[in-house]
Amino acid sequence: MVLRQAERMEDESEKQEYLKKMQAERGYVLDFHKILADEDLAFLKSYNALLQTALFNPDSEIEEKTKRLILIAVLLAVRSPSKHIETHMRAAKALGVTKAEMLEVLKMTLMPAGLPAFMEGFEIWRSVFEV
Repeated sequence: MVLRQAERMEDESEKQEYLKKMQAERGYVLDFHKILADEDLAFLKSYNALLQTALFNPDSEIEEKTKRLILIAVLLAVRSPSKHIETHMRAAKALGVTKAEMLEVLKMTLMPAGLPAFMEGFEIWRSVFEV
């Protein structure tokens, strides 16, 4: 019984440390990540490693600011949850993306993604950039 308690405490510590690492690398941690840490930490680690390699690789030919803008456009187009889009929009703003630049990205999504996606992005933009 004592051994199981010690293992649970160790597991909890590992989860918390990994979430802190994610926060430091990404600048955010979503509830989705916290739940995955509790339910399947190995999967979360694999998932995060894939994203870090594919999207935020520092050796990329595209700077992070541009990648973030592309990602936001794609997330809008595939109708990702608003909170997810907002998180990336706030991260882009923290990287120096201006209100005007973000609005340009939203306008670019209008034709391929449709008016509902544009309007959702617009409401998120208004909130993030306090318009």
